[in-house]
Amino acid sequence: MTLSRIPSSDSAADGTPEAGPWRIGALGRLAGVEVETIRYYERIGLLPAPARWGNGYRAYGASHLERLAFIRHCRALDMSVADIRHLLNLMANPMADGAGVDALVQAQLDRVRARLASLHALERQLQALQGCCQEGEHAGRHLSSECPVLQELVEAARIEAGTRHAPPPSGTEGVTGS
Repeated sequence: MTLSRIPSSDSAADGTPEAGPWRIGALGRLAGVEVETIRYYERIGLLPAPARWGNGYRAYGASHLERLAFIRHCRALDMSVADIRHLLNLMANPMADGAGVDALVQAQLDRVRARLASLHALERQLQALQGCCQEGEHAGRHLSSECPVLQELVEAARIEAGTRHAPPPSGTEGVTGS
């Protein structure tokens, strides 16, 4: 389908979006999505291909804006593209069995809770590191070679890498054998 007129603006004088059609940049501004993201959603089939203007520009309508807003909201909930595709398929088939939607949301909730637990553990680790710097006689003021945070980070990295060993003797950093 080819359209003959190009709209002059994205929104009416009162700030509400006109009914379209819009070019890709206008759709992106209205939906709060980058142009490349819109193209990506088209490429992977989440957003249907729009009609084209006579000059080849994409012409998006209100249904594109609504669908893009739905996709954006699902992504804000950190849903995967596969989950969003599943939800869009259910919406396109109103007679389909929607029983899986609750399971999809529960699985997403489980992932979010697991990530929250991981973030809380990360927070505790960072607080412990910060506490290293706030203790002792030079609290917050020391040379980087004496920094307890850097020392803790290096030690943790060595343990993680399985290379726990004593640091080189003082004054031999950067010295190589002859």
